[in-house]
Amino acid sequence: MKNKTWSGRFAKAINEDVLDFSQSLTIDIVLYDADIMVTEAHVEMLGRCSHLKATEVKKIKAGLKKIKKLAHSGELPWSIELEDVHMNIEHALISEIGEIGKKIHLGRSRNDLVATDTRVYLRELIDVMLQHIRELQKTCASLAVKYNDCIFPGYTHLQPAQPVTFGHHLLAWQSMIARDEIRLMNTRSMINVLPLGSAAMSGTTFKLDRNYVAKKLNFSTVSKNSMDAVSDRDYILDFSYTDSMIMMHLSRISEEIILWLNPQFNLIDIDESFCTGSSIMPQKKNPDVPELVRGKTGSVFGNLFGLLTLMKGLPLTYNRDLQEDKGLIFESVDTTITCVDIMNKLIKTIKLNKDRSLDLASSSFTTATDLAEYLSKKGIAFRDSHHIVGNIVKYCESNKKTLENLSLKEFQKFSKLIDDDIYNIITLTNSVKSRINEGSTSPKNVLKAAKKVLDSLKNKK
Repeated sequence: MKNKTWSGRFAKAINEDVLDFSQSLTIDIVLYDADIMVTEAHVEMLGRCSHLKATEVKKIKAGLKKIKKLAHSGELPWSIELEDVHMNIEHALISEIGEIGKKIHLGRSRNDLVATDTRVYLRELIDVMLQHIRELQKTCASLAVKYNDCIFPGYTHLQPAQPVTFGHHLLAWQSMIARDEIRLMNTRSMINVLPLGSAAMSGTTFKLDRNYVAKKLNFSTVSKNSMDAVSDRDYILDFSYTDSMIMMHLSRISEEIILWLNPQFNLIDIDESFCTGSSIMPQKKNPDVPELVRGKTGSVFGNLFGLLTLMKGLPLTYNRDLQEDKGLIFESVDTTITCVDIMNKLIKTIKLNKDRSLDLASSSFTTATDLAEYLSKKGIAFRDSHHIVGNIVKYCESNKKTLENLSLKEFQKFSKLIDDDIYNIITLTNSVKSRINEGSTSPKNVLKAAKKVLDSLKNKK
């Protein structure tokens, strides 16, 4: 079969193996809705610019409406012999309304069409992803309200460091995801540029109203250079990078959940419907969901590097290599949305083991920094305070004591400035309550910050 779209200068039909190798329909078929929407706006513009008669516009739009209905119902026939979704839609239109259907390609190329369709489709996916990202933030902030004053062990180097509140830790997760929301919105603005009207690569001799099409399709602006417009895939790379950042954050969260669920930590529990067992060990309760999220992060990272490699050696303008971009970004978006959704559902089920949390938070001299700051407030340079408290910790370790059960006499061996009030300073509750600067772990701060997040999310669609 010879392709009527481009085979006029060819004597032979395309080799069947080459057709199967080069077709993209199995990937880009998801763009059919976007393709119909873009074509409808393009046709309306052609009518306004007197390239099509009003009757022709009306007939084409009616045909597109019928095709859209058939596609949604699953009744539209698709053929890889037509190579891609764009030519399938055009072929279906011609079959439906006759020769007039051929006029939809006036003033455009598949090069600028595919770029436009992809932008429309990815823009919609970003809107979906933003909803999921905001739901995840809401879940973290809601749990932060619930656990705003619950003592929790804070770690650096995965070693006991300082006591925090569990609500503060949950808001750290929310802060990570909030940056992802910003990246998604920035990516959306990069996507929201209309390339249609650039044609193959140099524009077209037909007078077009590109701004009309941009307005119809809700694009904020039109592309400024036709050569760049048909070969630009920066927005796809931006989206892929944002997906990678989201997955990296989810992977870090997953790692913490996996650690906390370990019976040797025993800090939290999650609903058993998010866990699986072992085929041989009947006692096992495995955190498979966060483990899978952690594992799937690698494929999203790989897709980003695949896209970067795809683009790195391409000269301007369009090259067939660019066909490979959609499979990579579609897979990344699908994986990321799925992982955000499942992690949101899992995190909602988290229950803190308050007794174990308090026990771990009180271990390993986690209020030693409070003691050092106490001495500095009494006039000792912090580096000297740090040294004094280090000696106190060493003494406690040698004598199998904690800071809390040292006598005042023992404290004063290291500094006469230490007084009875030290026992209030080094309690876990007072330690977290004393951290009142904005962004710190005090329950009051956590409650205020969490409610602010929840209030801001109410105003977002």
